[in-house]
Amino acid sequence: MAVALHTLVTEVDRYLDAARIVDYCPNGLQVEGRAEVRRIVSGVTASQALLDAAVEAQADLVLVHHGYFWKNENACITGMKRRRLKTLLGHDISLLAYHLPLDLHPEVGNNVQLAQRLGLQVEGPLEPGNPRSVGLLGSLAQALSPAEFAAQVARVLGREPLLVPGCGPIRRVAWCTGAAQGYIEQAIAAGADAYLSGEVSESTVHSARENGISFVAAGHHATERYGVQALGEWIARRFAVEHRFIDCSNPV
Repeated sequence: MAVALHTLVTEVDRYLDAARIVDYCPNGLQVEGRAEVRRIVSGVTASQALLDAAVEAQADLVLVHHGYFWKNENACITGMKRRRLKTLLGHDISLLAYHLPLDLHPEVGNNVQLAQRLGLQVEGPLEPGNPRSVGLLGSLAQALSPAEFAAQVARVLGREPLLVPGCGPIRRVAWCTGAAQGYIEQAIAAGADAYLSGEVSESTVHSARENGISFVAAGHHATERYGVQALGEWIARRFAVEHRFIDCSNPV
């Protein structure tokens, strides 16, 4: 079954409430392809590897979390950017990208989807009252040691995380996927036993050690694989189109 591209985009924009969110890039349709969509390929980042896989899969639309046209990037269409856009335009494939709207969403968002897989009960936002707060605060069903919690993360995500162990067992957890290591300060203020993010900075380790909080860096790519999959599955059910997630591995 086929759906009109602009019907699909309008409905997804509405579902994610994308228009209300101030972001670092345009959300929604970034590259327009053919007028009808029958097959969607999703992935974390619109890399050349994902685009080549989408061409091979004869996709009409590529759905990603990390798209193009970020603020302060070079606007010239040269090199890597030219090759990527040439692949999309040359094969009449659309690119649909959602950054913060996909982090924030209460059903298909990266943070909610990660919580479901790690057995975290969501209690609320990490920064109550901040409409752009993407981090969440919650708890485990039972307390775990830092090593046990890191092992659970490793089993779920299929990769060994970096662990900075805190002073005691972990029950109350704060988390934010991707490059959100700076939110450790909010996690400390919220009284969390542990903070989990995708990436780590040199200063994050010192903050964790000096405040007695456990910190887990589980990988930017690894923590953000699940929102785009859930959104792709939602679109497939809503419009009776095909959807396939392709995981182009990334060690970061």
